[in-house]
Amino acid sequence: MKRAYFFLGCIFFLIGALSAQDKIVKLKIIETSDIHGNYYPYDFILRHEAEGSLARVYALVQKEREVYKDNLLLLDNGDILQGQPCAYYYNYIDTVSPHLAAETLNFMGYSTGNMGNHDVETGRAVFDRWADDCKFPVLGANIIDTTTGKTHFKPYEVLERDGVKIVVLGMITPAIPVWLSENLWSGLRFDDMEETARKWMKIIREQEKPDLVIGIFHAGQDALLMGGKYRENASVEVARNVPGFDIVLMGHDHARELKKIKNIAGDSVLIMDPASKGIVVANADVTLKLRDGKVIDKQIHGALTETKDYGVSEDFIKHFAPQFDAVQDFVSKKIGCFTETISTRPAYFGSSAFIDLIHTLQLEITGAEISLSAPLSYDTEISKGDVFVSDMFNLYKYENMLYTMKLSGKEVKDALEMSYDLWTNRMKSPDDHLLLLRKTRREGANDRASFQNFSFNFDSAAGIIYTVDVTKPSREKVTIISMADGTPFSMDKMYRVALNSYRGNGGGELLTKGAGISQDELKDRILFSTDKDLRYYLMQYIEKKGVIEPHALGQWKFIPEEWTVPAAKRDYEYLFGKVEK
Repeated sequence: MKRAYFFLGCIFFLIGALSAQDKIVKLKIIETSDIHGNYYPYDFILRHEAEGSLARVYALVQKEREVYKDNLLLLDNGDILQGQPCAYYYNYIDTVSPHLAAETLNFMGYSTGNMGNHDVETGRAVFDRWADDCKFPVLGANIIDTTTGKTHFKPYEVLERDGVKIVVLGMITPAIPVWLSENLWSGLRFDDMEETARKWMKIIREQEKPDLVIGIFHAGQDALLMGGKYRENASVEVARNVPGFDIVLMGHDHARELKKIKNIAGDSVLIMDPASKGIVVANADVTLKLRDGKVIDKQIHGALTETKDYGVSEDFIKHFAPQFDAVQDFVSKKIGCFTETISTRPAYFGSSAFIDLIHTLQLEITGAEISLSAPLSYDTEISKGDVFVSDMFNLYKYENMLYTMKLSGKEVKDALEMSYDLWTNRMKSPDDHLLLLRKTRREGANDRASFQNFSFNFDSAAGIIYTVDVTKPSREKVTIISMADGTPFSMDKMYRVALNSYRGNGGGELLTKGAGISQDELKDRILFSTDKDLRYYLMQYIEKKGVIEPHALGQWKFIPEEWTVPAAKRDYEYLFGKVEK
């Protein structure tokens, strides 16, 4: 009997020891952001294989799921509905089939999505349809329905894995009204990120009692005030000032980031940003130790993982082959012919055929007196010869509307002054740079790696004759000589100005900070807006004309030319390697 009791005691001891043993749970968190229509490893615009893509991301995810199974959480951080023509096709052409962006994310097994500003840009009919097609929640804690005061999308999602409760809170940059016309987001408002995070963190802590909190924010890390009232790129501020986040996943600024910061409570927060197009993913390993169901230790490590090393998922390619073929047919349609090759490269150094073609089309479509436009792609070209639908995505990158606005002569000049301040260096010797360039290139931000500022804010004008003296100080570089037809230009006269809706709504702040027009006054200056995006009208125009003879209008130049011409050659070689013949 004593031996029996001894053995029973040993068994009960072992059972007690096992029950008291700590439990280890390992999670894998993978974020994609700013995919911009790059679902396939193919560029439908340039007609060749592309880096990144969801097909490459899925190959990586399939490999990681062999280890982590359901403990892998796949999250998307917005700007998935704009960019490559395959997004445009399912936004506006085939509106009956399930949206390809939703279908691909469903197929890959995403846990949550998040809204980006370029998703809003597609308009409510498109982004609401896409969100409905997604079999996971699309988040937006600071996107508010103005009628009900409630969030238009789910503010956060609760995910449970292996006894661990994870909460994902999603937010978007609130600066949408600075970029997009209200008809695209009517009935909604976009609240401040930090205020919203404080509100929902309190609710999450009290009601959900999470073990891990992830913020997924479609906003970058370099905070600034836009339009006088919108805190843009406030992700790091939120991570620092609102205790409770373990991981903050960023997007929007197309710049890779991986770091840890201390919040105001002294806790560590992992910050990650995978830039764009699925070339890398943000990849976090989380190890939690639980005792009696409670987390007693948490280890979080992050990495930015290249997708190129994982190849392309054949399952993905096979499954979405019919949609690939439909998009290929769409972009292959011929719409006209160009007699010359045009490139954005010369646009940074003076009047150029590429930008002046857009100016010419904007003036002819609107009947305006002056046109403002910028290079929307950092480095692109359209070859002479037959022009196809695919080329239109090179000619005009974004789905902006075309506005006609009333601006005074002085406001036009002041907007240009700010543009050239963003664009050009102040030359103090012939050996200086002409352009305002970064000292080091920013990794993962190839669309502006060499410029200090975004090239899509480098507006030039047509309809007026002017010079830009790069030896002059800020706000004193532009001299407007006359209208293009030789008639006088007046600072006091109100002009009809053609420009895109991004600029007309305050994007880049050339009209607000530059021209001094208040954010609220901008909409009263709009005389006319197209109801479709500018690319649609450009396609119509080219198709109607048949043959386009692009050429530089020669209506503006940098001076003094004995300095700027050699400097332009040097800067061209710095940016692009060699001068075009």
